[in-house]
Amino acid sequence: MKLVSVGNVVADLLVELPALPRPGEDVTATASGISAGGSFNTLVAARRQGLDAVYAGAHGTGPFGDTIRADLAREGIAVLQHPVGIDTGWDVAVTDDAGERTFITTVGAEARLDAAMLARIELQPGDVLHVSGYSFARRPSGEVLATWVPQVPEGVIVIVDPGPLGDAVPDTVRARADWWSAAAGEARGGRHEILRRGADGCELDGERIAGFAVDAIDTNGAGDAHVGVFAASIAAGIDPREAARRANAAAAIAVTRRGPATAPTRDELDRFLIA
Repeated sequence: MKLVSVGNVVADLLVELPALPRPGEDVTATASGISAGGSFNTLVAARRQGLDAVYAGAHGTGPFGDTIRADLAREGIAVLQHPVGIDTGWDVAVTDDAGERTFITTVGAEARLDAAMLARIELQPGDVLHVSGYSFARRPSGEVLATWVPQVPEGVIVIVDPGPLGDAVPDTVRARADWWSAAAGEARGGRHEILRRGADGCELDGERIAGFAVDAIDTNGAGDAHVGVFAASIAAGIDPREAARRANAAAAIAVTRRGPATAPTRDELDRFLIA
């Protein structure tokens, strides 16, 4: 079993500020850095739970492409595709003192996923396919994924994380989604639905699964941690309700750490749940 993601892995330019600047204002960051982001965070969360993980999306040549490949390799995540001839896109991820994050995103090689690349993906029954709503808002990747995802064989577990651009996800993809993991206020769909509610936990097909009280310092990547741990738990045969509980706990741990890819290991998660 493995998690395969056709989502977008991009470079995060991480910036911490006391508060977002007003128009024309100059604000000095209190911290900064560069790392892989986007669907990387979901892959990391699943891999740290012991599930094999594969990035099957597009990536580019250039310094940002080099960064994401190095970060993927460090986490033990396989890279399926060959680089395309432009650099990977990037975003500025701004986190304020309240732990809230704001993104400004550019588009690069990650949007160049095509039919030939998708043909290289080998999926087996029990595998989990992760799909991001961002991919459907990009061209040409959105068009080819809209055709390919509905044809993914039954037995492969499809998880769609629509994100804030979820309205771009076609109805045929919504219908194929075994699990639709969305934050409150995002688009809805899927055969089964997880509605993430931050500190309040989540709703699993309408049933509330309680969250965990922690002191949040950085919410960047919390939803990705939730999706990745839920995917790993489902792949391991864990009951969906318990999988959602584990995902809630993983997101709670993630927000107590600075940075986007802060999901816990399986041992860390187990210790948290029995504390």
